[in-house]
Parts: sequence; C-alpha cells; structure tokens
Amino acid sequence: MSATDDGVAQKGAGYRKGPVLLRGGQIPSQTTDQRLLSGGDGADWLHNDPWRVMRIQSEFVEGFGALAEVGPAVSVFGSARTPRDHADYAAAERVGHDLVEAGYAVITGGGPGIMEAANKGASQAGGLSIGLGIELPFEQGMNDYVNLGVNFRYFFARKTMFVKYAQGFVVMPGGFGTFDELFEALTLVQTHKVTGFPIALVGCDYWGGLLDWLRGPVLERGTISEPDLRLLHLTDDPDEAVEYVRVRAEEIAAEERAAAAAAVDLSPEA
Repeated sequence: MSATDDGVAQKGAGYRKGPVLLRGGQIPSQTTDQRLLSGGDGADWLHNDPWRVMRIQSEFVEGFGALAEVGPAVSVFGSARTPRDHADYAAAERVGHDLVEAGYAVITGGGPGIMEAANKGASQAGGLSIGLGIELPFEQGMNDYVNLGVNFRYFFARKTMFVKYAQGFVVMPGGFGTFDELFEALTLVQTHKVTGFPIALVGCDYWGGLLDWLRGPVLERGTISEPDLRLLHLTDDPDEAVEYVRVRAEEIAAEERAAAAAAVDLSPEA
C-alpha cells in the first residue's frame, strides 16, 4: 500500500487534505498528523485538541459510510516506489485481477507503485477497486484505477478501514509503511483482536529473510510462539496467494459459525 513508503515526492493529482485539494503554494508545511502529534506549548493543546476529536470522528463516519456496502474485500499492501516495468508491479496487477475473479473487492492505499498495480488489475477485471488515500507532505494523488476513493487526514482512521472491511491481506514487497501494516495485522490476529485473518506474503526472496529471523532469534527467545509463524503464508505465485486467502477466509468463516452455534447450544436458555 504504502503511501508511507518512503518520502519520495510523487507527481499526482495534488495534495489531499481531507476533502480539500491543494496544489503549488497552497500545500502546507505540516500534515494534520504532524500537528496532532507535536507537543503543545503550555496549555494551548487544551483549547485545540478537543476540537480535533470532531474531525477525527468525521473521518470515521465518512469512511464507514463509503465502505459499508463494499462486500467481501481484500487489502493489498506494497511499495509506492515500485516502477511499472518491475516484476513486482506485474505480480500485484495479477493479484488484483485474481481477487476480483475470486469475488473480492480490492483495497489499497490508492497511490502509485504496487497500489496502482493492484487497483489496475481489479479495475480491468471489472471489479470494485478501492483506494484509501492519506494526506502526505508531498504530492501523490489517487491513482487512475481507483473507482471508489476515500481520502484521510489521520493514519489511524485509515488503517482501521483497511482491517474493518477486509477478509484478508496480500502483502507485496514494500518499505516501512508496508512493514507497519503487516505487523499490525499480525498483532491483531495474535492478540485475538480479530478472530482470524489470512495473510499472504508474495516474494520469497524479499520476505524470506524476515521469516528466517522470526523462526530464529525471535522464536528462540520466546517472544513469539510456534503457532504465530503459521499466521503467514509465503509464496512467489500471485495466484497461490489469492487462493490461500480465499480458502483460509472460508475456513475462518466456517470456524466462526461453528463456534457461534456451539455457544448457543451451551447457553442456559438453549
């Protein structure tokens, strides 16, 4: 996805600040997130921050309203820097196409690189191609293959939408933003904040070292457990990644239905 992959200026459709489009000298020197997270002088924050709650609330309301009826969807993450002639771009395009063929809408960060490729594959397959944009200190804009776009000021509001409306993740090679999204998804599953979530990594040469590290010093120190490693499925094949997400999502849904039925049978009123 990642619009956060790494602060390289991108020529796009302009600087988005919520619903407002800015260009040239109108682009601010700080993002809304920067102002929110900067330390306040004296008690000024007391008079300003409570009002920000209303803006934050509006982002959630707008996001929920725009995405509530998208149906089954999968979020695709990866670098904004990936050029169009790179093999990763072609693989992401295939992922987007296959997800639509499997009955899913495709959600990305709406920017260039891997995001554009996945949106392109989804759009050209005739599916719903969703972009969740973010206000950044450089021009980026929504890519041309998004047919449902929502722009956010706050990362945390946007990241909620990636999880809330998706049945799984496909993670392509990316930078810090992609790592952030990957580990947030893993944390939500590991801590049972979500009941289950298939996560497919595409690119054995790219992600293999990370998995070796997790299986090595991380597991050996006991900071994760063996079942945690099974939360990730690694492949070089975009088709296999989509099939894994589809099958595992169906398994998780069946497990949830069985658990709900068992809970009803065990209830005192049953």
